[in-house]
Amino acid sequence: MRRTRWRSRKGDDRSVGSELMFRFDADLQVYLHREPIDFRAGLNTLVTVVEQSMQLDPLARAVFAFHNRKRDRVKLLLYDRAGFWLLMKRLEADHFVWPRRQQAVIELTAEQLHLLLDGVDVDALRRHPARQYCHAS
Repeated sequence: MRRTRWRSRKGDDRSVGSELMFRFDADLQVYLHREPIDFRAGLNTLVTVVEQSMQLDPLARAVFAFHNRKRDRVKLLLYDRAGFWLLMKRLEADHFVWPRRQQAVIELTAEQLHLLLDGVDVDALRRHPARQYCHAS
């Protein structure tokens, strides 16, 4: 049996673009594991990593993100009331830009996770400051 490897081509109309097939709720907590993991790790192993290495509750209303050494793959672990979800994304030509922070566990917003999954460096993003204006009399 021959394995087929999908390759992206410039100008390929089949590409979906940068739109995600789903969106996480804005109030969902997101935790990134800073160090790469062995991507043979399955659901039970990742739950153990969340509990022991990240010292967080895997049953919390949160998404836990992991990457491999080459950073071309990401696994997302989350729990809903019925059970665990394990999602994986593999990039064909690029790599994910993981935040360069010193904490063992990196906390992001759901919006930042969506940007990270789209290939954006979330550490390089800067928002305009929130300003308060008042009416002049």
